[in-house]
Amino acid sequence: MDIVLFPQHLVSIICFFIMICALIIAYIKKFMLTYILIIVNIIIFIITIFFENEIIFGIGDYPGLGFRPIYLSLDYFPQLYTLFTSMFIHGGFAHIFGNMFVFFFVGTALEERIGLKKFMIIYLLAGVCGAITQALLNLNSFTPMIGASGAIFGVMGALAYAFPRDEVVMPVGIGIMFLTRIKVIYAVLFFAAIETLVVWLDVKDTTAHFAHLGGLLGGFILAAILIKKAKKSETGSFQTIYYNPNAQQKQDEINFSNLRQLATTPEQKEILKKIEHETVPQVKDIWLEHFFDKTVCPKCKNKISHFDKKIWCEKCGFRTNY
Repeated sequence: MDIVLFPQHLVSIICFFIMICALIIAYIKKFMLTYILIIVNIIIFIITIFFENEIIFGIGDYPGLGFRPIYLSLDYFPQLYTLFTSMFIHGGFAHIFGNMFVFFFVGTALEERIGLKKFMIIYLLAGVCGAITQALLNLNSFTPMIGASGAIFGVMGALAYAFPRDEVVMPVGIGIMFLTRIKVIYAVLFFAAIETLVVWLDVKDTTAHFAHLGGLLGGFILAAILIKKAKKSETGSFQTIYYNPNAQQKQDEINFSNLRQLATTPEQKEILKKIEHETVPQVKDIWLEHFFDKTVCPKCKNKISHFDKKIWCEKCGFRTNY
């Protein structure tokens, strides 16, 4: 059995270098990974306009950076790196615009809540899950698979698991996308239902719908592994907070100066006093949740969101920490 490693065209090598460098820079500099991924996808797309065959379909001895199902075989497994590179390649303006438009909203919503490291793991591995799911349907195919949609559906799956009740701005619709504030679980169920219906009806198009479903499920499972939700405590406002009762309990430092700036009513100030003097972590979390339930953005007076000591407003972009 001969194991084959195909060479790549110089343009493809440059694109691969851009992808890797972007992830490294985002990780080291702590840049918002969602924005970096969007920028890199656009850069690769612009290069692809001039070198479509070299990057997507392959030319001569150069197969391109798209993932082909045949690469799952033992003969061609060295090409499995294309599971990664294919997530940065798009076949047309409508393809990249649709993907990046949706990703901008779902990506920022998840990354702001769980941080760059977990977000990167979920995005990349969910994309791999989506591509493999589609490839398993036709293992001997040499047709390249490209696009970030499997990874993006993975991000939606992770949101559905970890923050189903959160309201976020998301594009929802059929054909034409409309921006609307919607609970995460409803938006994800909508997209999942559409993909399931298309698969069930066996619609013949060029979209890898099983990659969407595989990415969605992969993101859901990865979130279940990476984002622990061991126990729930209900607050008086019927919002849910999560904590791990098996973890060593410690008193986290809270920046009360920033919280005091948000406390504009006597009730809010009284709640802050209770938080300052509370010694039981779980009770303190409940009081914090109660405080945020009664707090609005100091700029636009809309409801604010919080997670992992970060506070932000989805509408005006206000941000702070506590």
